[in-house]
Amino acid sequence: MTYSIAARCDKTGAFGIAITSSSICVASRCAWVSPLGSVSTQNITDPALGPAGLNLLRQGLGAGAVLRLLLDGTPQPDYRQIGVIDRYGQVAMHSGKEALPVAAVAEGPSCMALGNLLASPDVPARMVAGFVSAAGEPLGERLMRALEAGLEAGGEISDEHAAGLHVADTFDWPVVDLRVDWHDDPIGELRRVWDLYAPQRAAYESRARAPGTAPSF
Repeated sequence: MTYSIAARCDKTGAFGIAITSSSICVASRCAWVSPLGSVSTQNITDPALGPAGLNLLRQGLGAGAVLRLLLDGTPQPDYRQIGVIDRYGQVAMHSGKEALPVAAVAEGPSCMALGNLLASPDVPARMVAGFVSAAGEPLGERLMRALEAGLEAGGEISDEHAAGLHVADTFDWPVVDLRVDWHDDPIGELRRVWDLYAPQRAAYESRARAPGTAPSF
């Protein structure tokens, strides 16, 4: 009961995922980012695939090799949807034959979208188009527009209740880690929080790098 967009920013090298679902706290189980890649794991989710995939990406494996190892390491992979993006922007995706219908995936330049229990099979393609059309915007903004495009395309069969936006760039900690765990309009609420956070992101990063010269509170 989930749809997501994952991408690598070709300008900065940052990685990010935006995700939504009718299930509570979806981002805590399904969206995994690091400065070296991203892993999306959804549809009867195995959350262990996220940390395992990020560890493999840190070892230098490419997206295809990581995906193959993750599929070998999870029970009944036909029930899983998994997506990997590596440090080169290469994309590898799997949508098992037992994924909840309607299931669909789409790929674009350094990005991918996956979904299940969708109102329309066009949702992932519309998300990719929304991401591509926002070229020039910061990665977080592009991911938000893609998520909103998915909702406009029909989204999930059930009502969305949770959403998340995550971006990793340079640091071991995510520079964006925003979650709406339960809400009647989770994408709208995520947009509200992102619009508040985005202007302050650089200041928080500056405080981590150079506290003596960083902007004050």
